[in-house]
Formats: sequence, C-alpha cells, structure tokens
Amino acid sequence: MGGESTTRTAPHGGGTGTARAGGRLGQRLSGLAVGLGIVMFLGGFAWGAVLYRPYTVPTGSMSPTIAAGDRVLAQRIDGDEIRRGDVVVFDDRSWVTNASVVKRVVAVGGDTVACCTDGRLTVDGKPIDEPYLPKGSLAETTGFPTVKVPEGRLFLLGDERQGSLDSTAHLTDAAGGTVARGAVKARVDAVVWPMDGMLPKPTGFETLGALSEPGPLRPIVALIVAGAVLVLGGGAYGPLAGLFGRRRGAARTRTEPVGAR
Repeated sequence: MGGESTTRTAPHGGGTGTARAGGRLGQRLSGLAVGLGIVMFLGGFAWGAVLYRPYTVPTGSMSPTIAAGDRVLAQRIDGDEIRRGDVVVFDDRSWVTNASVVKRVVAVGGDTVACCTDGRLTVDGKPIDEPYLPKGSLAETTGFPTVKVPEGRLFLLGDERQGSLDSTAHLTDAAGGTVARGAVKARVDAVVWPMDGMLPKPTGFETLGALSEPGPLRPIVALIVAGAVLVLGGGAYGPLAGLFGRRRGAARTRTEPVGAR
C-alpha cells in the first residue's frame, strides 16, 4: 500500500503543571522568599512605627530646609540627646501655641548665643556657617542681644529668620526665649513629602562639639524595600516557571512517522 504517514505529538516532558515545571527545590525557595519578605516588610514598618512619627509643618519658618505643608519623619528621642544644629519638634505652653513647633537648635545649656557678627550667628563667640539658610540671606534679621542659655534649656531659630516665631520672639519671657530639653518630642531626620530625603548635616556646629548621628531611617527603608522585592520575586516564580516549562515542552515537541498499514 502507498506509504501513509501520520504525526504524533510527543509528551511535553511529563510536566503536569507549574509546580513540576518549577521543580520542588524552586518551589520551596519561592515560598521561603515570600515568607522572609513578608517578615522583613512588616518588620520594617513596625520598626519605623516605634521610632518615628510623621508631622506636617504648617508654616514656612524652616524654609528652604522644610517648606510649608511638607511632611517630615521625626525620630522619637529624649531631650538629653539633642545636639546643636538639630531640627526638633517640641511643645512649649509659654509660646502660646496649640500645635507642635519645628525649629533648629542653635545653642544648648551653657552656650552664649548672639547675632550677629558680619551677618553670622555666633555661639560662644564663634561665627557659625549655616548653609541651610535661604540663598543669599544673612543670619541676621534685626539682630538680638547676647543670650546665656541656662543649663537644661535650648535656644531655637527658624531657618527662615525673617518673621519666624522662634526664641527671638520670646526674649522677654521669663526663660529668655529658651525651651526646656524635656519639651522636645522628636528630632526631624527627613522630608518624606515631597521626597527630599534626609536633612543635610549641620556641619557648621562641629567646632562646638559632636553632632547628632542620623537615626536608622535608611536601614528601615532598605528593609522594607528588600522585603517587597522578595515577596514580589517569590510570588512571581511559580507563574514564570510554569510559562518557561511550557515553552521548553513546546520546543521538544516533534513529529514522528508511523509505519505503513
């Protein structure tokens, strides 16, 4: 009889679905990645929630460092940890305000602060370099007399010195415009909306003593991002492995001649 031929499609490598296509080891690693990613992601958020509080700054007294309406993250710290140059969140009833105030610490207990010498703030007679001030502006507004900061208290100014309701607006108060360290609630680490990032280090105060080290915000963000990547990567493994397995099976499909009948 004439040579007839038919075609037969070979099995797709014996695969029965995504699980086999990915392999048992791959599936286990995928599950481990998802589980670890969830722990890292949620752990990062929990760590951040314990250490940081968000605040919205309502005025422009800290511009250009922090503009009106910016959202910041401030690390909860004890007032004893405050250093010169820190931007802090505090409450002080003598300042007659219903909200927390955000200002920069320029002098601490025992310091003598004055303004100004050649347009620069001085602390203990040393002119302070303040690159965070508005471009082209001098530290002085109208100037203020020399203030000796009592122990356990802080002297605070806005970065936008003109019109800022800071320590200079309260010089006639009983505390001479100073604020108790215990009134400090947190130290601002970063502007998160808009995403301006970490505040620049106030290096102009280094000659007066140690500066504050930034909080663990960067490690927290890295932990959250890494966790998200592991969750997404591990979750995508199964579907991708199945897709590649089907493609490999299709590539192995072949046509085999069947003998004449």
